[in-house]
Amino acid sequence: MKREIEINGIKFEVDMSTAKRIDTFKIGDNVKVLDKGYSDYKILDGVITAFVNFKDLPTIEVAVFESSWSEVKIRFIYINENAENYEITPSSYYESKIEKNKVVESLNREIETEKSKIRDLENKKNWFVKYYEKHFENSELREDSDDE
Repeated sequence: MKREIEINGIKFEVDMSTAKRIDTFKIGDNVKVLDKGYSDYKILDGVITAFVNFKDLPTIEVAVFESSWSEVKIRFIYINENAENYEITPSSYYESKIEKNKVVESLNREIETEKSKIRDLENKKNWFVKYYEKHFENSELREDSDDE
C-alpha cells in the first residue's frame, strides 16, 4: 500500500508496508509508557532521565508517575531490547496528566511520614536507654564477677 506524504513542502510516495517509524528522544522528554503488566495494560506518563550506553544492552531510564486519588508514586523503569513489558512513545507536555503541585505535596507527605517514624524510633531508643540503663549496668557487673 503506497501513500503520498508531504514533508517540508516536498511530496514523497512511501510504501507503508515497508516504512519504519523512527523516534528521536532526549533526556527530559515527556513520554507515554505502555506497561504490559501481568494481567492488564496501563499507560503511564513518564520522563526520560538517562540513556545508559552499556556495551551489550543500551538502556533508556524513564521516571514514570503512578497517580491515585491520594498520592503520586515515582518509580524508574529501564527499557532495552530485553524489556518486553514496556514500550514508549513520544508525548507532548500538554498530554501529561501529572500536576507538579500534586507530586510535590505527595512527596512532602511521604517525607513527613518518614520523619515521624525516625522521631518515634529516637524516642523509643531514649526511653530504653533511660529506663534500662541500670539493668545493663548490673548485668555487666555480674559478667565481670563471673570471670574472676
